[in-house]
Amino acid sequence: MPDITNISKTYGEHRVLDHFSFRMEEGKTTCIMGRSGCGKTTLLRILMGLEKPDDDFGGHSELEALKKSAVFQEDRLCENLSVMANIRLTCPDRTKAQVLEEMGRVGLEGCESQPAHELSGGMKRRVALLRALLAPCDILFLDEPFKGLDEETKKKSIVYTAGACQGRTVLFVTHDEREARLMRAAAVISMDKEAADSRVSLAGENEACCREG
Repeated sequence: MPDITNISKTYGEHRVLDHFSFRMEEGKTTCIMGRSGCGKTTLLRILMGLEKPDDDFGGHSELEALKKSAVFQEDRLCENLSVMANIRLTCPDRTKAQVLEEMGRVGLEGCESQPAHELSGGMKRRVALLRALLAPCDILFLDEPFKGLDEETKKKSIVYTAGACQGRTVLFVTHDEREARLMRAAAVISMDKEAADSRVSLAGENEACCREG
């Protein structure tokens, strides 16, 4: 996995990212944390190739060659398609039985034939999450993937997602340190400019946190 170096992005006179650099560990979850408006989503969009930085950055060509999957802050479902059809857009090789099994693990059993526009916000969020997790990819981007879920559903979804991400390269954005711990993040990168130490390892805290959960 390439080191990412010197990403800069400016909107008008506002400098959102200023030569931002970090390292992702292959096969591990790296968490990006920071307050709202600090540039977390902008960073992910640049890394996914959806937005252009001010200049080229280190690791760009290697990252560009990787197959990507993502959960955005918006659900981005095809509203008139069924839940099953939405999920299988990214994993057509999965059988319906396999998808149904995974749906049951995130509390989506029985809604496979419903069109997305009939779902609650929390159900849409889990469909978007499952669609990204089941897609074959080299790197998985998760931008506030548990946003809008109630506490019980969020906890179950995090536990499921953490298991599904084991052994995969994941870049996970959140503002909640507990989510980072439950996701078993190998490291947290803080984007808050006032942070004295931008990289904090959580490896030693994950086991205790999982027991607590």
